[in-house]
Amino acid sequence: MRRHRVNSSSLESVGFDPVTNQLEIQFRAGGVYRYAVPRRIYRELMEASSLGAFFARRIRHAYPGWKVDV
Repeated sequence: MRRHRVNSSSLESVGFDPVTNQLEIQFRAGGVYRYAVPRRIYRELMEASSLGAFFARRIRHAYPGWKVDV
């Protein structure tokens, strides 16, 4: 999945596959994770004033996620 760099102190890059509704996040602290989220959540994440805070509040414990080996 292609990720794009983002302006965030905790997230390095973000990608989204609209066919599978998978969000992929590379964290600055290390690790790449995928989350099964609706497209709306991806759009809200990308529009958030703080991507890290949005992730922690709306994605981390609300949607299934798994570590991706890259």
